[in-house]
Amino acid sequence: MSKVIIIGAGGVGGVVTHKCAQLVDVFDEIILASRTESKCQAIAAQLKRPIRTAQVDADNVPELTALLQAEKPDLVINVALPYQDLHIMDACLNAGVDYLDTANYEPPEIAKFEYSWQWAYQEKFQKAGLMALLGSGFDPGVTNVYTAYIKKHYLDEIHELDIIDCNAGDHGKPFATNFNPEINIREITAKGRYWQNGQWVEVDAMSIKDSYDFPAGIGPKDIYLLYHEELESIVKHYPEIKRARFWMTFGQSYLKHLEVLQNIGMTSIEPVMYNGVEVIPLQFLKAVLPDPSSLGPLTKGKTCIGCVAKGLKDGVEKIIYIYNICDHQECYAEVQSQAISYTTGVPAMIGAKMMLEGHWKKPGVWNMEQFDPDPFMADLNRYGLPWEVVELNNTGLAS
Repeated sequence: MSKVIIIGAGGVGGVVTHKCAQLVDVFDEIILASRTESKCQAIAAQLKRPIRTAQVDADNVPELTALLQAEKPDLVINVALPYQDLHIMDACLNAGVDYLDTANYEPPEIAKFEYSWQWAYQEKFQKAGLMALLGSGFDPGVTNVYTAYIKKHYLDEIHELDIIDCNAGDHGKPFATNFNPEINIREITAKGRYWQNGQWVEVDAMSIKDSYDFPAGIGPKDIYLLYHEELESIVKHYPEIKRARFWMTFGQSYLKHLEVLQNIGMTSIEPVMYNGVEVIPLQFLKAVLPDPSSLGPLTKGKTCIGCVAKGLKDGVEKIIYIYNICDHQECYAEVQSQAISYTTGVPAMIGAKMMLEGHWKKPGVWNMEQFDPDPFMADLNRYGLPWEVVELNNTGLAS
């Protein structure tokens, strides 16, 4: 029996809370905390069992520390903004509480994300006898575990890895993002990067395009190369990988809207003065775009996220594809959220379960692929994200 504090009451926070509440034998006591407690209360009202809510500013380390010291949870599940990761890690260290998140730290003033800031906490967490699990979402998260599972069961060496994220859903809006607009647009408009022969290769944003024929009736979709944080940890922990890339699907309407917004400066994170008030254009854009949580009842279709790995098994070259298919409407029926939040929230719950049950338990700061993938993979099938493994003749991607 365990007590957890979930920080963040957005779409992912809602899913994590729903899924934790379903496992009474693991998550005995749940507290959902956010800067706006009314959002927590709205999520709590959807549940079949009672949970508690709290108001807390996750950027205020003393305030969050006081909450953790008063409640003494076994684990903090951080599904707030990536800007807040370090503050929440500091509060966990102060209060002696284990930590989990779904996305790595990103400084508010720079459109850049990497693990260096959080990896620097390794010694602090080890000395405190505490564990921090980084990136327990889908990508990062499940994709890291898929890679570990391929290495454990299917390939002796992984030489090439392509992580491919397809959202074939349609919400009917002219332009909207499926998760936090500010984070989403910063990610997409950043320079693309991929790993090639021991170094990073940087390219202009969205400048490399390919096509992939997705399973489950989704069919061919255009995919674009982006940089994504799991590449950094995977190539560190699997140095045999010669090339690692991340791809995501985008429709032409979305890309055209984004191009126009970029051209007029609305995706900028540089402050501008308006009527004597300093305004960050991207934050203003976030305020006028549809709230991602409002898209749940509107979105139809499926997602497909997976890893294509090429390597050797017993000296023979093989290509292994592990993927999940998730249906937006089925997710909404279960947890009142679309599949983008669902595919992040379910792995956060499972990662927490791995820690609380002792399957993954080690002082320090760790990425998902550093633990045994088997119990996590079993729970994906058990709790809503079943996966398939197929052997391919070719990846269908450009060499």
